Amino acid sequence: MNKNILIIGASYGIGNEIARKLNGVHNLYLASRSSANLEDIDATYIQFDAATDEIDTSKLPEVLDGFVYCPGSINLKPFKMLSSQTFEEDMQINFFSLIKTLKSVTELLKKSEQASLIFISTVAVKVGMPFHTSVAAAKGAIEGFAKALAAEYAPKWRVNVIAPSLTDTPLASKLLGNETKRSKMDERHPLKRVGTTNDIAAVAAFLLSEDSSWVTGQVLGVDGGMSTLNTH
Repeated sequence: MNKNILIIGASYGIGNEIARKLNGVHNLYLASRSSANLEDIDATYIQFDAATDEIDTSKLPEVLDGFVYCPGSINLKPFKMLSSQTFEEDMQINFFSLIKTLKSVTELLKKSEQASLIFISTVAVKVGMPFHTSVAAAKGAIEGFAKALAAEYAPKWRVNVIAPSLTDTPLASKLLGNETKRSKMDERHPLKRVGTTNDIAAVAAFLLSEDSSWVTGQVLGVDGGMSTLNTH
């Protein structure tokens, strides 16, 4: 079934890969700060900065069947080196901007027979990791919100969260900047590699499809086994 899908943050990383995975399958509406990497995707582009803008709903269809929110941050520092402002900024882009954007399209999603909403978290919410206090706090807010929202809007909406471990995206480039770093990060995962954007996009495509029509309120760990296996 051809659906109307809105992807926030589609120009890079996971959002861009999801758009490519769905290209030609659904009617795509791609909202991001830049149209870079979107020229070859059949979609309606909407200039949008999640941190500051209100989305232009005049460019959206009357009914939205899917909503994917991808903007995020990775500030990995010791707690003592993280300012209160950094916590606020991470919470703003990861969580409050999600709320603001979702509020603006709620009525469009309510018109769908059953809308599918996807948010992005991190394995560091489930597994305590040093230097992740800020991002884990912001993403933890998303996970709690998603479950409550899923309960409130069932059966009209399905709301799920994808929680990746380290994934090879521009946002993670500092952590994978050379072969030594990459090899070290690969080795930390039971499946002996970091994630790819396709790993995440494949699960997102599943959650947006009818194949997942009985899945809601879930946090899916797409993390190479990091959250549940101890192989060391």
